[in-house]
Amino acid sequence: MTIPKNVIWFEALLYMSLILDALSVAFQDRTPTDEMAQGVFAVANLIAACLILLLVYLVQLAAQRRKNWARGVLVASLVFSIVSLTQIIGDTGLQGGLLIDILSCGLTAAGLYLSFTGDAKGWFNQ
Repeated sequence: MTIPKNVIWFEALLYMSLILDALSVAFQDRTPTDEMAQGVFAVANLIAACLILLLVYLVQLAAQRRKNWARGVLVASLVFSIVSLTQIIGDTGLQGGLLIDILSCGLTAAGLYLSFTGDAKGWFNQ
């Protein structure tokens, strides 16, 4: 069975988003302060890496194995990301590093939109 074009785009856009997320984590400022010790950054990086790997697995489940629940979890993840991003922008303002996160959310939103439209509609009906 061939994978619909919208599902291929969904998978590609979400993988691009996750690559941007990984780059964002890799280039974060890790200067220790009084409030944040070096060990906290190591734990935060480990959690971020595990979360990115979990999201890669969910994208694979949705796109390749046709799991609708995985697509639903990805939608919920996008909602939480947007809420978190708006809170950060409200607290600190729009900064250069946040542009990558905004682009990542945009790619995810576009990919998820494609997964609900066009030839992808019947793909997740299992």
